[in-house]
Amino acid sequence: MSGQITNSPTEDGDLQRSLSNRHLQLIAIGGAIGTGLFMGSGKTISLAGPSILFIYMIIGLMVFLVMRALGELLLSNLQYKSFIDFSTDLIGPWAGYFVGWTYWLCWITIGIADLSAIIYYMQFFNHGLPFTPMEGVMISVAAIVFVTGLNLMTVKLFGEIEFWFAMIKITAIVVLIAVGLWMIFTGFISTAGEVASFTHLWSHGGIFPTGLSGFLAGFQIAIFAFVGVELVGTTAAETKDPEKNLPKAVNSIPVRIIIFYVLALVIVMSVTPWNRIDPAISPFVNLFSQAGIAAAAIIMNLVVLSSVMSSMNSGVFSTSRMLFGLSREKQGPQAFGKLNSRAVPANALYFSTACLVLGAALQYMVPNTVEAFTLATTLSTILFICVWLMIIWSYMVYYTTRPELHAKSTFKLPGGLVTCWIVIIFFIGTIAILALKADTFKALKVSPIWFIILMIGYYGFYKKRGVK
Repeated sequence: MSGQITNSPTEDGDLQRSLSNRHLQLIAIGGAIGTGLFMGSGKTISLAGPSILFIYMIIGLMVFLVMRALGELLLSNLQYKSFIDFSTDLIGPWAGYFVGWTYWLCWITIGIADLSAIIYYMQFFNHGLPFTPMEGVMISVAAIVFVTGLNLMTVKLFGEIEFWFAMIKITAIVVLIAVGLWMIFTGFISTAGEVASFTHLWSHGGIFPTGLSGFLAGFQIAIFAFVGVELVGTTAAETKDPEKNLPKAVNSIPVRIIIFYVLALVIVMSVTPWNRIDPAISPFVNLFSQAGIAAAAIIMNLVVLSSVMSSMNSGVFSTSRMLFGLSREKQGPQAFGKLNSRAVPANALYFSTACLVLGAALQYMVPNTVEAFTLATTLSTILFICVWLMIIWSYMVYYTTRPELHAKSTFKLPGGLVTCWIVIIFFIGTIAILALKADTFKALKVSPIWFIILMIGYYGFYKKRGVK
Protein backbone atom coordinates (compact mmCIF):
# COMPACT_ATOMS: atom_id res chain seq x y z
CA MET A 1 0.00 0.00 0.00
CA SER A 2 1.07 3.58 -0.58
CA GLY A 3 1.93 5.91 2.28
CA GLN A 4 -0.01 8.52 4.18
CA ILE A 5 -1.81 11.32 2.37
CA THR A 6 0.24 14.49 2.11
CA ASN A 7 -0.79 18.09 1.55
CA SER A 8 2.26 19.05 -0.52
CA PRO A 9 2.55 16.39 -3.22
CA THR A 10 5.82 15.38 -4.72
CA GLU A 11 6.16 12.98 -7.62
CA ASP A 12 6.40 10.11 -5.14
CA GLY A 13 3.50 11.35 -3.01
CA ASP A 14 -0.10 10.20 -2.88
CA LEU A 15 -3.29 11.23 -4.59
CA GLN A 16 -4.96 14.21 -2.90
CA ARG A 17 -8.46 14.25 -1.41
CA SER A 18 -9.66 17.27 -3.42
CA LEU A 19 -13.15 16.16 -4.52
CA SER A 20 -16.07 17.46 -2.46
CA ASN A 21 -19.42 15.77 -1.84
CA ARG A 22 -20.88 17.92 -4.64
CA HIS A 23 -18.30 16.54 -7.09
CA LEU A 24 -18.71 12.93 -5.94
CA GLN A 25 -22.51 13.01 -6.18
CA LEU A 26 -22.47 14.42 -9.71
CA ILE A 27 -19.66 12.09 -10.84
CA ALA A 28 -21.81 9.20 -9.60
CA ILE A 29 -24.85 10.53 -11.48
CA GLY A 30 -22.79 11.23 -14.60
CA GLY A 31 -21.48 7.67 -14.50
CA ALA A 32 -25.05 6.37 -14.47
CA ILE A 33 -26.24 8.50 -17.39
CA GLY A 34 -24.34 7.93 -20.61
CA THR A 35 -24.54 7.24 -24.31
CA GLY A 36 -25.98 3.82 -23.54
CA LEU A 37 -29.12 5.50 -22.17
CA PHE A 38 -29.43 8.36 -24.66
CA MET A 39 -28.81 6.31 -27.81
CA GLY A 40 -28.90 2.63 -26.81
CA SER A 41 -32.38 2.76 -25.26
CA GLY A 42 -34.04 2.98 -28.69
CA LYS A 43 -32.66 -0.38 -29.74
CA THR A 44 -33.41 -1.91 -26.34
CA ILE A 45 -37.04 -0.75 -26.55
CA SER A 46 -37.37 -2.29 -30.03
CA LEU A 47 -36.13 -5.63 -28.64
CA ALA A 48 -37.96 -5.79 -25.31
CA GLY A 49 -40.85 -3.32 -25.49
CA PRO A 50 -42.13 -1.96 -22.15
CA SER A 51 -40.38 -4.83 -20.31
CA ILE A 52 -37.25 -2.68 -20.67
CA LEU A 53 -38.42 -1.01 -17.44
CA PHE A 54 -37.98 -4.28 -15.52
CA ILE A 55 -34.63 -4.87 -17.25
CA TYR A 56 -33.24 -1.53 -16.03
CA MET A 57 -34.60 -2.09 -12.51
CA ILE A 58 -33.11 -5.59 -12.27
CA ILE A 59 -29.68 -4.55 -13.60
CA GLY A 60 -29.82 -1.41 -11.46
CA LEU A 61 -30.47 -3.46 -8.31
CA MET A 62 -27.54 -5.79 -9.04
CA VAL A 63 -25.17 -2.91 -9.79
CA PHE A 64 -26.33 -1.17 -6.60
CA LEU A 65 -25.46 -4.29 -4.58
CA VAL A 66 -22.00 -4.38 -6.18
CA MET A 67 -21.56 -0.73 -5.21
CA ARG A 68 -22.63 -1.46 -1.62
CA ALA A 69 -19.99 -4.20 -1.44
CA LEU A 70 -17.45 -1.79 -2.96
CA GLY A 71 -18.38 0.91 -0.44
CA GLU A 72 -18.01 -1.39 2.57
CA LEU A 73 -14.62 -2.61 1.32
CA LEU A 74 -13.24 0.89 0.69
CA LEU A 75 -14.42 2.17 4.07
CA SER A 76 -13.08 -0.87 5.94
CA ASN A 77 -9.56 0.42 5.30
CA LEU A 78 -8.99 4.00 4.14
CA GLN A 79 -5.59 2.96 2.78
CA TYR A 80 -7.53 1.23 0.01
CA LYS A 81 -7.41 3.69 -2.87
CA SER A 82 -9.09 1.58 -5.58
CA PHE A 83 -10.14 -1.94 -6.63
CA ILE A 84 -6.46 -2.84 -7.06
CA ASP A 85 -5.63 -2.31 -3.39
CA PHE A 86 -8.35 -4.44 -1.83
CA SER A 87 -8.17 -7.14 -4.55
CA THR A 88 -4.43 -7.48 -3.96
CA ASP A 89 -4.82 -7.48 -0.18
CA LEU A 90 -7.78 -9.87 0.03
CA ILE A 91 -7.31 -12.28 -2.90
CA GLY A 92 -3.70 -11.86 -3.97
CA PRO A 93 -1.38 -9.84 -6.22
CA TRP A 94 -2.66 -11.60 -9.35
CA ALA A 95 -6.19 -10.36 -8.58
CA GLY A 96 -5.03 -6.74 -8.27
CA TYR A 97 -3.11 -7.14 -11.52
CA PHE A 98 -6.17 -8.64 -13.25
CA VAL A 99 -8.62 -6.00 -11.97
CA GLY A 100 -6.33 -3.03 -12.61
CA TRP A 101 -5.34 -3.87 -16.17
CA THR A 102 -8.83 -5.14 -17.08
CA TYR A 103 -10.47 -1.96 -15.78
CA TRP A 104 -7.90 0.04 -17.72
CA LEU A 105 -8.83 -1.82 -20.94
CA CYS A 106 -12.56 -1.34 -20.14
CA TRP A 107 -12.19 2.41 -20.35
CA ILE A 108 -9.80 2.33 -23.31
CA THR A 109 -12.37 0.34 -25.34
CA ILE A 110 -15.13 2.72 -24.21
CA GLY A 111 -12.90 5.66 -25.18
CA ILE A 112 -12.39 4.21 -28.67
CA ALA A 113 -16.15 3.61 -28.96
CA ASP A 114 -16.74 7.20 -27.80
CA LEU A 115 -14.53 8.47 -30.61
CA SER A 116 -16.78 6.66 -33.11
CA ALA A 117 -19.82 8.21 -31.42
CA ILE A 118 -18.34 11.73 -31.48
CA ILE A 119 -17.73 11.48 -35.23
CA TYR A 120 -21.25 10.12 -35.74
CA TYR A 121 -22.89 12.95 -33.78
CA MET A 122 -20.70 15.64 -35.37
CA GLN A 123 -22.11 14.64 -38.77
CA PHE A 124 -25.30 16.48 -37.78
CA PHE A 125 -23.33 19.74 -37.90
CA ASN A 126 -21.87 18.67 -41.27
CA HIS A 127 -25.34 18.75 -42.90
CA GLY A 128 -25.70 15.05 -42.12
CA LEU A 129 -22.83 14.14 -44.43
CA PRO A 130 -20.21 11.60 -43.30
CA PHE A 131 -16.67 12.82 -42.70
CA THR A 132 -13.70 11.56 -44.67
CA PRO A 133 -11.48 9.12 -42.76
CA MET A 134 -8.82 11.82 -42.32
CA GLU A 135 -11.39 14.29 -40.98
CA GLY A 136 -12.56 11.58 -38.56
CA VAL A 137 -8.99 11.14 -37.30
CA MET A 138 -8.58 14.91 -36.83
CA ILE A 139 -11.84 15.15 -34.84
CA SER A 140 -10.77 12.19 -32.67
CA VAL A 141 -7.30 13.64 -31.97
CA ALA A 142 -8.81 17.04 -31.11
CA ALA A 143 -11.21 15.36 -28.63
CA ILE A 144 -8.35 13.37 -27.05
CA VAL A 145 -6.11 16.45 -26.71
CA PHE A 146 -8.97 18.43 -25.14
CA VAL A 147 -9.79 15.74 -22.56
CA THR A 148 -6.11 15.13 -21.77
CA GLY A 149 -5.62 18.84 -21.15
CA LEU A 150 -8.54 18.87 -18.70
CA ASN A 151 -7.12 15.89 -16.79
CA LEU A 152 -3.62 17.37 -16.61
CA MET A 153 -4.75 20.36 -14.56
CA THR A 154 -5.96 19.18 -11.12
CA VAL A 155 -8.36 16.54 -9.85
CA LYS A 156 -10.55 19.36 -8.54
CA LEU A 157 -10.90 20.72 -12.08
CA PHE A 158 -11.79 17.20 -13.29
CA GLY A 159 -14.53 17.11 -10.66
CA GLU A 160 -15.77 20.55 -11.69
CA ILE A 161 -15.92 19.64 -15.39
CA GLU A 162 -17.73 16.38 -14.62
CA PHE A 163 -20.11 18.31 -12.38
CA TRP A 164 -21.21 20.50 -15.28
CA PHE A 165 -21.27 17.63 -17.80
CA ALA A 166 -23.59 15.77 -15.43
CA MET A 167 -25.74 18.87 -14.92
CA ILE A 168 -26.32 19.11 -18.69
CA LYS A 169 -27.45 15.46 -18.83
CA ILE A 170 -29.67 15.78 -15.75
CA THR A 171 -31.28 18.95 -17.07
CA ALA A 172 -32.00 17.31 -20.43
CA ILE A 173 -33.74 14.34 -18.78
CA VAL A 174 -35.70 16.50 -16.32
CA VAL A 175 -36.92 18.70 -19.20
CA LEU A 176 -37.83 15.57 -21.19
CA ILE A 177 -39.89 14.23 -18.26
CA ALA A 178 -41.64 17.61 -17.82
CA VAL A 179 -42.40 17.99 -21.54
CA GLY A 180 -43.55 14.36 -21.74
CA LEU A 181 -45.91 14.74 -18.76
CA TRP A 182 -47.36 17.89 -20.30
CA MET A 183 -47.97 15.97 -23.57
CA ILE A 184 -49.63 13.06 -21.70
CA PHE A 185 -51.92 15.15 -19.48
CA THR A 186 -53.00 17.45 -22.32
CA GLY A 187 -53.80 14.55 -24.67
CA PHE A 188 -51.14 15.68 -27.15
CA ILE A 189 -51.43 14.17 -30.64
CA SER A 190 -48.03 13.39 -32.18
CA THR A 191 -47.04 13.82 -35.82
CA ALA A 192 -47.73 10.09 -36.26
CA GLY A 193 -51.33 10.63 -35.13
CA GLU A 194 -50.87 8.94 -31.73
CA VAL A 195 -52.44 10.42 -28.59
CA ALA A 196 -49.90 10.53 -25.74
CA SER A 197 -51.13 8.23 -22.96
CA PHE A 198 -49.82 5.91 -20.25
CA THR A 199 -52.02 3.18 -21.79
CA HIS A 200 -49.40 2.75 -24.55
CA LEU A 201 -47.33 0.86 -21.97
CA TRP A 202 -49.66 -2.16 -22.09
CA SER A 203 -51.99 -1.71 -25.08
CA HIS A 204 -49.56 -2.79 -27.81
CA GLY A 205 -48.97 -6.45 -27.03
CA GLY A 206 -48.76 -6.11 -23.24
CA ILE A 207 -45.80 -5.44 -20.95
CA PHE A 208 -43.81 -8.35 -22.49
CA PRO A 209 -44.77 -8.01 -26.19
CA THR A 210 -41.70 -9.80 -27.56
CA GLY A 211 -41.78 -12.68 -25.07
CA LEU A 212 -38.91 -14.13 -23.06
CA SER A 213 -36.44 -14.03 -25.96
CA GLY A 214 -36.99 -10.29 -26.45
CA PHE A 215 -36.80 -9.68 -22.72
CA LEU A 216 -33.44 -11.48 -22.47
CA ALA A 217 -32.10 -9.79 -25.61
CA GLY A 218 -32.72 -6.42 -23.96
CA PHE A 219 -30.10 -7.17 -21.29
CA GLN A 220 -27.33 -7.17 -23.90
CA ILE A 221 -27.61 -3.44 -24.58
CA ALA A 222 -29.16 -2.24 -21.31
CA ILE A 223 -26.25 -3.40 -19.17
CA PHE A 224 -23.84 -1.20 -21.15
CA ALA A 225 -25.83 1.83 -19.95
CA PHE A 226 -24.66 1.08 -16.38
CA VAL A 227 -20.92 0.81 -16.96
CA GLY A 228 -19.15 3.64 -15.19
CA VAL A 229 -21.29 3.63 -12.05
CA GLU A 230 -18.31 2.16 -10.17
CA LEU A 231 -16.37 5.35 -10.97
CA VAL A 232 -17.37 6.33 -7.43
CA GLY A 233 -14.86 3.74 -6.23
CA THR A 234 -12.11 5.08 -8.48
CA THR A 235 -12.57 8.60 -7.13
CA ALA A 236 -12.70 7.47 -3.48
CA ALA A 237 -8.97 8.09 -2.98
CA GLU A 238 -9.43 11.74 -3.97
CA THR A 239 -12.64 12.45 -2.06
CA LYS A 240 -12.85 14.57 1.10
CA ASP A 241 -14.46 12.82 4.08
CA PRO A 242 -15.09 9.45 2.33
CA GLU A 243 -16.86 7.97 5.41
CA LYS A 244 -19.64 10.51 4.93
CA ASN A 245 -19.65 11.16 1.17
CA LEU A 246 -19.14 7.66 -0.27
CA PRO A 247 -22.26 6.13 1.39
CA LYS A 248 -24.31 9.12 0.22
CA ALA A 249 -23.22 8.64 -3.38
CA VAL A 250 -23.79 4.86 -3.34
CA ASN A 251 -27.17 5.01 -1.58
CA SER A 252 -28.51 7.50 -4.11
CA ILE A 253 -28.03 5.01 -7.00
CA PRO A 254 -31.56 3.46 -6.75
CA VAL A 255 -33.21 6.90 -6.81
CA ARG A 256 -31.14 7.89 -9.85
CA ILE A 257 -32.10 4.69 -11.69
CA ILE A 258 -35.81 5.20 -11.00
CA ILE A 259 -35.74 8.84 -12.15
CA PHE A 260 -33.25 8.81 -15.01
CA TYR A 261 -33.94 5.37 -16.46
CA VAL A 262 -37.37 4.09 -15.47
CA LEU A 263 -39.37 7.34 -15.31
CA ALA A 264 -37.73 8.79 -18.42
CA LEU A 265 -38.51 5.65 -20.45
CA VAL A 266 -42.07 5.47 -19.08
CA ILE A 267 -42.56 8.97 -20.51
CA VAL A 268 -40.89 8.10 -23.84
CA MET A 269 -43.08 5.00 -24.40
CA SER A 270 -46.22 6.81 -23.26
CA VAL A 271 -45.74 9.57 -25.85
CA THR A 272 -44.75 7.17 -28.65
CA PRO A 273 -45.83 3.48 -28.53
CA TRP A 274 -42.81 1.20 -28.23
CA ASN A 275 -43.46 -0.41 -31.64
CA ARG A 276 -43.35 3.04 -33.33
CA ILE A 277 -39.93 3.96 -31.91
CA ASP A 278 -37.12 3.84 -34.47
CA PRO A 279 -34.17 1.90 -32.95
CA ALA A 280 -31.74 3.93 -35.09
CA ILE A 281 -32.87 7.26 -33.59
CA SER A 282 -32.51 8.39 -30.00
CA PRO A 283 -36.00 8.23 -28.39
CA PHE A 284 -35.04 11.37 -26.45
CA VAL A 285 -34.50 13.37 -29.65
CA ASN A 286 -37.69 11.88 -31.09
CA LEU A 287 -39.81 13.02 -28.11
CA PHE A 288 -38.70 16.64 -28.41
CA SER A 289 -39.31 16.49 -32.16
CA GLN A 290 -42.83 15.15 -31.55
CA ALA A 291 -43.46 18.10 -29.24
CA GLY A 292 -42.71 20.44 -32.11
CA ILE A 293 -39.62 22.00 -30.52
CA ALA A 294 -37.73 23.23 -33.58
CA ALA A 295 -34.33 23.31 -31.89
CA ALA A 296 -34.77 19.79 -30.40
CA ALA A 297 -32.32 18.11 -32.77
CA ILE A 298 -29.62 20.70 -32.13
CA ILE A 299 -30.18 20.69 -28.35
CA MET A 300 -30.18 16.89 -28.00
CA ASN A 301 -27.19 16.40 -30.29
CA LEU A 302 -25.25 18.85 -28.12
CA VAL A 303 -26.43 17.02 -24.99
CA VAL A 304 -25.37 13.64 -26.38
CA LEU A 305 -22.04 15.10 -27.51
CA SER A 306 -21.47 16.42 -23.98
CA SER A 307 -22.42 12.98 -22.66
CA VAL A 308 -19.81 11.29 -24.85
CA MET A 309 -17.17 13.87 -23.88
CA SER A 310 -18.08 13.25 -20.23
CA SER A 311 -17.59 9.52 -20.77
CA MET A 312 -14.18 10.13 -22.35
CA ASN A 313 -13.23 12.50 -19.53
CA SER A 314 -14.18 9.87 -16.92
CA GLY A 315 -12.39 7.17 -18.90
CA VAL A 316 -9.10 9.05 -19.13
CA PHE A 317 -9.31 9.84 -15.41
CA SER A 318 -10.02 6.19 -14.51
CA THR A 319 -7.31 4.68 -16.70
CA SER A 320 -4.63 7.00 -15.31
CA ARG A 321 -5.63 6.15 -11.71
CA MET A 322 -5.61 2.41 -12.44
CA LEU A 323 -2.11 2.61 -13.94
CA PHE A 324 -0.98 4.70 -10.95
CA GLY A 325 -2.29 2.00 -8.57
CA LEU A 326 -0.71 -0.81 -10.58
CA SER A 327 2.63 0.96 -10.53
CA ARG A 328 2.47 1.48 -6.74
CA GLU A 329 1.78 -2.27 -6.37
CA LYS A 330 4.80 -2.96 -8.65
CA GLN A 331 2.48 -4.48 -11.26
CA GLY A 332 3.04 -1.79 -13.86
CA PRO A 333 5.93 0.38 -15.08
CA GLN A 334 7.42 2.45 -12.26
CA ALA A 335 7.00 5.68 -14.26
CA PHE A 336 3.20 5.38 -14.00
CA GLY A 337 3.44 5.88 -10.22
CA LYS A 338 4.90 9.40 -10.48
CA LEU A 339 2.76 12.47 -9.79
CA ASN A 340 3.25 15.92 -11.27
CA SER A 341 3.16 19.14 -9.22
CA ARG A 342 -0.66 19.11 -9.36
CA ALA A 343 -0.83 15.58 -7.86
CA VAL A 344 -1.87 14.10 -11.23
CA PRO A 345 -0.29 10.82 -12.49
CA ALA A 346 0.79 12.49 -15.74
CA ASN A 347 2.86 9.61 -17.18
CA ALA A 348 -0.04 7.20 -16.73
CA LEU A 349 -2.29 9.80 -18.36
CA TYR A 350 0.02 10.13 -21.38
CA PHE A 351 0.15 6.37 -21.89
CA SER A 352 -3.64 6.02 -21.82
CA THR A 353 -4.15 8.89 -24.24
CA ALA A 354 -1.50 7.42 -26.56
CA CYS A 355 -3.58 4.22 -26.65
CA LEU A 356 -6.65 6.32 -27.47
CA VAL A 357 -4.73 7.98 -30.34
CA LEU A 358 -4.09 4.49 -31.70
CA GLY A 359 -7.84 3.97 -31.40
CA ALA A 360 -8.33 7.16 -33.43
CA ALA A 361 -6.26 5.56 -36.16
CA LEU A 362 -8.93 2.85 -36.37
CA GLN A 363 -11.29 5.54 -37.69
CA TYR A 364 -9.01 5.71 -40.70
CA MET A 365 -8.61 1.95 -41.14
CA VAL A 366 -12.07 0.63 -40.23
CA PRO A 367 -14.80 2.05 -42.50
CA ASN A 368 -17.73 0.46 -40.62
CA THR A 369 -17.64 2.45 -37.39
CA VAL A 370 -21.02 1.12 -36.25
CA GLU A 371 -19.73 -2.46 -36.25
CA ALA A 372 -16.55 -1.35 -34.48
CA PHE A 373 -18.67 0.54 -31.94
CA THR A 374 -20.80 -2.56 -31.21
CA LEU A 375 -17.72 -4.77 -30.82
CA ALA A 376 -15.98 -2.26 -28.51
CA THR A 377 -19.00 -1.65 -26.29
CA THR A 378 -19.84 -5.35 -25.94
CA LEU A 379 -16.23 -6.21 -25.12
CA SER A 380 -16.13 -3.45 -22.49
CA THR A 381 -19.40 -4.74 -21.00
CA ILE A 382 -17.93 -8.24 -20.63
CA LEU A 383 -14.80 -6.83 -19.00
CA PHE A 384 -16.82 -4.59 -16.66
CA ILE A 385 -18.82 -7.62 -15.53
CA CYS A 386 -15.50 -9.38 -14.75
CA VAL A 387 -14.41 -6.37 -12.65
CA TRP A 388 -17.77 -6.32 -10.81
CA LEU A 389 -17.43 -10.05 -10.09
CA MET A 390 -13.91 -9.51 -8.71
CA ILE A 391 -15.30 -6.83 -6.36
CA ILE A 392 -17.85 -9.37 -5.10
CA TRP A 393 -15.17 -12.05 -4.74
CA SER A 394 -13.01 -9.63 -2.73
CA TYR A 395 -16.01 -8.88 -0.52
CA MET A 396 -16.62 -12.61 0.13
CA VAL A 397 -13.00 -13.04 1.24
CA TYR A 398 -13.25 -9.94 3.43
CA TYR A 399 -16.55 -11.15 4.94
CA THR A 400 -15.20 -14.59 5.86
CA THR A 401 -11.61 -13.73 6.89
CA ARG A 402 -12.11 -10.36 8.58
CA PRO A 403 -15.40 -10.68 10.45
CA GLU A 404 -14.32 -8.07 13.01
CA LEU A 405 -14.10 -5.39 10.30
CA HIS A 406 -17.50 -6.38 8.93
CA ALA A 407 -19.01 -6.34 12.43
CA LYS A 408 -17.96 -2.74 13.11
CA SER A 409 -18.81 -1.49 9.60
CA THR A 410 -21.47 1.24 9.48
CA PHE A 411 -22.07 0.65 5.76
CA LYS A 412 -22.74 -3.07 5.38
CA LEU A 413 -23.79 -4.90 2.22
CA PRO A 414 -27.39 -6.11 2.90
CA GLY A 415 -27.65 -9.89 2.90
CA GLY A 416 -23.93 -10.66 3.13
CA LEU A 417 -22.84 -13.84 1.33
CA VAL A 418 -26.34 -14.70 0.10
CA THR A 419 -26.46 -11.40 -1.77
CA CYS A 420 -23.00 -12.09 -3.21
CA TRP A 421 -24.12 -15.41 -4.71
CA ILE A 422 -27.26 -13.85 -6.21
CA VAL A 423 -25.14 -11.18 -7.90
CA ILE A 424 -22.61 -13.75 -9.18
CA ILE A 425 -25.32 -15.98 -10.69
CA PHE A 426 -27.00 -12.97 -12.32
CA PHE A 427 -23.86 -11.64 -14.01
CA ILE A 428 -22.67 -15.07 -15.18
CA GLY A 429 -26.15 -15.54 -16.67
CA THR A 430 -25.84 -12.14 -18.38
CA ILE A 431 -22.58 -13.20 -20.04
CA ALA A 432 -24.34 -16.36 -21.26
CA ILE A 433 -27.09 -14.17 -22.78
CA LEU A 434 -24.45 -12.37 -24.86
CA ALA A 435 -23.91 -15.63 -26.77
CA LEU A 436 -27.48 -15.51 -28.12
CA LYS A 437 -26.87 -12.76 -30.70
CA ALA A 438 -24.29 -12.90 -33.50
CA ASP A 439 -22.87 -9.38 -33.02
CA THR A 440 -22.37 -9.71 -29.25
CA PHE A 441 -21.12 -13.31 -29.60
CA LYS A 442 -18.20 -11.98 -31.68
CA ALA A 443 -17.01 -9.89 -28.73
CA LEU A 444 -17.54 -12.84 -26.37
CA LYS A 445 -15.25 -14.98 -28.56
CA VAL A 446 -12.57 -12.27 -28.66
CA SER A 447 -12.52 -11.59 -24.89
CA PRO A 448 -10.42 -14.67 -23.87
CA ILE A 449 -7.50 -13.20 -25.86
CA TRP A 450 -7.21 -10.44 -23.25
CA PHE A 451 -7.07 -12.93 -20.39
CA ILE A 452 -4.30 -14.86 -22.17
CA ILE A 453 -2.33 -11.61 -22.60
CA LEU A 454 -2.79 -10.89 -18.88
CA MET A 455 -1.51 -14.34 -17.90
CA ILE A 456 1.56 -13.97 -20.12
CA GLY A 457 2.23 -10.49 -18.71
CA TYR A 458 1.83 -11.52 -15.08
CA TYR A 459 3.64 -14.87 -15.04
CA GLY A 460 6.15 -14.00 -17.76
CA PHE A 461 7.20 -10.58 -16.52
CA TYR A 462 5.90 -9.24 -13.18
CA LYS A 463 6.08 -12.56 -11.33
CA LYS A 464 9.75 -12.75 -12.31
CA ARG A 465 10.33 -9.33 -10.75
CA GLY A 466 9.45 -10.75 -7.37
CA VAL A 467 5.71 -10.05 -7.17
CA LYS A 468 4.28 -12.98 -5.22
